[in-house]
Amino acid sequence: MRAFQRVLAVSALAAPLVIGCAGLASAQEGLDANYGAGQFVADQNGAGVADTNSVVTSDGVQHTNFFIWSDDTGVTGAFTGAGATWQNG
Repeated sequence: MRAFQRVLAVSALAAPLVIGCAGLASAQEGLDANYGAGQFVADQNGAGVADTNSVVTSDGVQHTNFFIWSDDTGVTGAFTGAGATWQNG
């Protein structure tokens, strides 16, 4: 049961990554640069997911970094995000 809960928790938390990648695939015309790196682990010690990504478009910039870890002691994680937009003209 614990393994099922770990897989369920990590799957639910990884869903935004999949949605975010789909958003990158539909990039606008013009300036577009992005970087992403992620990791996923599930073993006898616990399960976790981590991601770092940065995006620059003609509308602005954004950066996010997070991790989530689940084991026998509970679930822990952290998130950092920053961004800026500007008007074209």
